[in-house]
Amino acid sequence: MNASAKDLAALLPSRFTLGVATAAFQIEGALNEDGRGPSGWDVFAARPGAIVQDHSPAVACDHYHRMPEDVALMKDLGVDSYRFSLSWSRIQPGGSGPVNPAGLDFYDRLIDLLLANGIAPMATLYHWDTPLELDQAGGWMNRDTAYRLGEFAAIAAAAYGDRVTRWVTVNEPATVSTNGYMLGMHAPGEALMLKALPSVHHQLLGHGLSLQALRAANVPGDIGITNVYSPMVPASINPLDKLSAGLMDMAQNRLYADPVLLGKYPDTVRAATFFSSFSPSSEDMALISQPLDFYGLNYYMPTRVASGPGGGAVPKGMAEAMGDDLSGTAPGAPFHIASFPDTETTAYGWPIKPEYMGVALAEMAERYPDLPPVYITEGGASFEDLEIRDREGRLIIPDERRARYLSDHIATAIEATSPGGPAESVDLRGYYVWSLMDNFEWSGGYKQQFGLLHVDRKTQTRTKKASYYWLQEVLAARHRDAAPKAPATPASGDVAAGDVTVGAVTACAAAQASDVERPHPVG
Repeated sequence: MNASAKDLAALLPSRFTLGVATAAFQIEGALNEDGRGPSGWDVFAARPGAIVQDHSPAVACDHYHRMPEDVALMKDLGVDSYRFSLSWSRIQPGGSGPVNPAGLDFYDRLIDLLLANGIAPMATLYHWDTPLELDQAGGWMNRDTAYRLGEFAAIAAAAYGDRVTRWVTVNEPATVSTNGYMLGMHAPGEALMLKALPSVHHQLLGHGLSLQALRAANVPGDIGITNVYSPMVPASINPLDKLSAGLMDMAQNRLYADPVLLGKYPDTVRAATFFSSFSPSSEDMALISQPLDFYGLNYYMPTRVASGPGGGAVPKGMAEAMGDDLSGTAPGAPFHIASFPDTETTAYGWPIKPEYMGVALAEMAERYPDLPPVYITEGGASFEDLEIRDREGRLIIPDERRARYLSDHIATAIEATSPGGPAESVDLRGYYVWSLMDNFEWSGGYKQQFGLLHVDRKTQTRTKKASYYWLQEVLAARHRDAAPKAPATPASGDVAAGDVTVGAVTACAAAQASDVERPHPVG
């Protein structure tokens, strides 16, 4: 597919949102500054061997000090919206009790600066950084954490409710439960397997309580939840493979979406003996299934499932790899994750299958007839970026594969939801690129690079990659197409939008490459 900038811009529906996304813990740094309290991820990341090459999030991308610079780069990029998360530990250090004025002020300044630059704020309340006191009290295994998140939502609503365009209550509860409580690969590092299922319900309850708090505050912004979605593909026509794929689909997708969109857990879960001691009340389910303004999907890849234990240690499709092949599951498991034959992969080893973007949307449309409007709240790819120096010593990053990935996935999503497409009933409202910049990718540390911007780990200098210039051209071409037509003479050196392909953008990047250096504000 690999649409040129002009071709992709022509596909974009009217008022379709193109944005970029980040998360507080992955970019802010300043973990011990201005009254921020510790989070469970602070402690987990300090464990030897927990993070690849023992990378530290202490500085991350230094966004806490460089926030105005990063907003200026988003303005230059031309994005419609920025999805960021509020650091719970920075705003309410203990997870309950008093708020931290300095933390509130940081996001006040961020939101005001976004709006001043014409960028719509999408704020995520919970993106995995649970305050340490709550983690030590059981984290999401403790029902009380859901109520504390509801209280945090009320604090955020009071502070920012008049200015935030869209709210995400909880990001990827599936990843939190699977990686953090079932497999122990993320904070808090618990390997409880099926005993971790209460963490699923408590996160969904936290979503419901947060939504309730935002509604009670009469925030004008739209409210939704975001979960990762992976279509499950049987490895063969073997009925056991099909059964295994169905079980994975239930565990990864339906376990989280059904309660929110249908008001009940999947029948398989409710009938399972391991879940018999847990009977959620009708009051809980009513909170969880309150009407949404939108539903967020994070889509990266499909998952190919085969019966039997396989040979690896961790299911690659459900848990983040650290740059190694961790396909399969523990010996004795009933099914495992299999690779797709003859398929290009990312640096994580994730299969690049843009056609399954359409499958994911079609499955959602079929399963949930009353599906609210949808945003793809994350999409992107990690690659081992090539770094080149020009004759003047300037850094150039020709990441054509990332631009091609984004082009193919965005175009597939739009075509799938257009009239006659397999998901034409889905009201697709936008796509957020993960991520604005190379950041701390959880257990993958800084090894996995998803950014449109390269970040020098020593100097924190931001450098625009070719994919940044490509997306900039998509956005510029869309605006030119939407504007009233008038004769115009391009300035010397300008490239016509219709001529911009990934290769042309790489050349453009080489010609324009310059590191952004701005003063660092204090605090």
